[in-house]
Amino acid sequence: MNSVSDPGQPPGGKPPSLWQTISSVAASFFGVQSSKNRERDFTKGKPLHFIAVGLGMTLAFIGVVWIAVRLALRSAGL
Repeated sequence: MNSVSDPGQPPGGKPPSLWQTISSVAASFFGVQSSKNRERDFTKGKPLHFIAVGLGMTLAFIGVVWIAVRLALRSAGL
């Protein structure tokens, strides 16, 4: 079998924690994911976890932008 894994980790190690998943998605938003973390995510992570966190973070970002625009319009008197 030709799989890449850490020597100290079993091939089917546990998936990334919630914090690691959030950190990986946040890093991918900015394009600064390290190759070590990317490899961990692709070998041990579950796609559904990353999709759910990504959607949640996208909705949170949209909400923050929406609130910022409303506050700016209110302070401009519009």
